[in-house]
Amino acid sequence: MTDVSIELNKARRGGYALPAFNTNNMEVTKAICAAAAKSDLPILIATTPGAIEYAGLKNIFDIVSNEIDSTGIKAAIHLDHAKDFGIIKQAIDIGYKSVMFDGSSLDYDENVANTEKVVRYAHEHNVAVEAEIGVIAREEGGKLSNKAVYSAPEQVKRFVDDTGIDSVAISVGNEHGAPVGEKLNLELLRQIAEIVEIPLVLHGSSGLSSGDVREAISLGIAKINIDTNIRKAFVSAIESSKESDYRNVMKEGMEEVEKVVEHYIKLLGGK
Repeated sequence: MTDVSIELNKARRGGYALPAFNTNNMEVTKAICAAAAKSDLPILIATTPGAIEYAGLKNIFDIVSNEIDSTGIKAAIHLDHAKDFGIIKQAIDIGYKSVMFDGSSLDYDENVANTEKVVRYAHEHNVAVEAEIGVIAREEGGKLSNKAVYSAPEQVKRFVDDTGIDSVAISVGNEHGAPVGEKLNLELLRQIAEIVEIPLVLHGSSGLSSGDVREAISLGIAKINIDTNIRKAFVSAIESSKESDYRNVMKEGMEEVEKVVEHYIKLLGGK
């Protein structure tokens, strides 16, 4: 998958969504790709700045790229929740095909100015740009921000027009970390979708019901991030393992991650 923007627009028009699965290491990456190889649905494999700090930019890029190539899946590597232009530039220069600038905590004008800078550089390199307007209650990683701000439809449209981004992440009741009782404001999502034509992105989907996810997709969500449920599956399998060989322990974790990824590919693909 070489043009992420084209694939996202196909998804919005086609009534499905591209899953963006977060990874931090070889094992989770292999499990994601193994599951994706069973389907024709394009996917994104996402790494946060935290994943890059943990594994190293070249290491994690090479791991993801090698697995995509060896499995032959339709996939691209995506930089998730980057707040610094430096890491975004490094990711683009090494070969990322999609990046997210997260300026959601900035005031509007500063968010626009920083996003425009990212768009200029990314588009020069045929890289898709996602940005965020509105504030999710729980930040990436599940930390409670205590400053949730729902995305206002007119402001989302203005933000898209002012920045030239390819997709926009919104806050409509979604939260990172899969909190109990997570529920989308579907009417607000409907209002945003009616006036914003580019693909809409949903972060913090792990706590949502399948019904909410499918309804969100029908209203224009074209990309959904999955992280927390992958982490939970991997860690739970490792903690309950009776194996003494750590390679077998990791394999058990990978098997559970593969199940989670398969579930979301079917759900987001409308199956």
